[in-house]
Amino acid sequence: MTTTLPTRAHLITGGFPPGAPAGHDHDFARLRLLEFLYEQEVPASVSNDFSDVEAWLTRSRLLVTYVAGPHADAGQNLAIRRWLEAGGHWLALHGTTGGRAVRVGEGGRQRQMARLDYHETLGGFFINHPPVRKFRVNVGDVPDRLTEGVPTSFDVIDEPYMIEVKDLASTRVLLTAELGPDVSPPGFGFVYDEDTALLPDGKTRVLGYTRELGKGGVTYIALGHCHTPSTNSQPFVDASVDPQGKTPPTLRYTWETEAYQALLRNAIGRGIAG
Repeated sequence: MTTTLPTRAHLITGGFPPGAPAGHDHDFARLRLLEFLYEQEVPASVSNDFSDVEAWLTRSRLLVTYVAGPHADAGQNLAIRRWLEAGGHWLALHGTTGGRAVRVGEGGRQRQMARLDYHETLGGFFINHPPVRKFRVNVGDVPDRLTEGVPTSFDVIDEPYMIEVKDLASTRVLLTAELGPDVSPPGFGFVYDEDTALLPDGKTRVLGYTRELGKGGVTYIALGHCHTPSTNSQPFVDASVDPQGKTPPTLRYTWETEAYQALLRNAIGRGIAG
């Protein structure tokens, strides 16, 4: 299917409820991703959620998502999966592994992420993240096209995502970090039944991967938190960012990192090439 289509991309950026920032500067992420696509002369359509995804997939070779809440429902997920199996490529970023959160307990304030068919297609499921901190990211053994110009390790200030990889045996790990067990303060973030995101060594977490699905595939990168004073929802940060735990009013550190920019450019180029 995709080899006969124009070299186009469909970009989805947005929060939930529709129009809400959900703790992220989606305008900044949208602008930067469009710039990366424009650099490679890739025309793109733009949406805030998955409501019209099926219509755009029929004329796109690449799907790029940076979302905080929006996710594909059963019908939209089926359309994405069939498109991937036919040769489409999905570059999924940051909160894309999230989705619908449900309240825990009657009248409870804490929430837990719901597992959906969408996560099976994506290949990853977000559990939680401790407060924003500085940490080192290690680059794995993946296709050279994804890692060209990327150092073997680099530092970021970001949300240390806890991502369960759905089928590690059929997944090539792109990025990892030795973040260890969850160090979230009591009541912070989301609750979960079991930490299925920590690898057997007890210290490593997968922050990026690539997997094939039929003739196409998915590349997921957990990095990329960004916020402004008006979109920030971080009550505090780790001492590695600020000794007093004060949240920077504007945070774009990872996006300003050359290694992250190279990863995004490479992933776009690989996805468009098919």
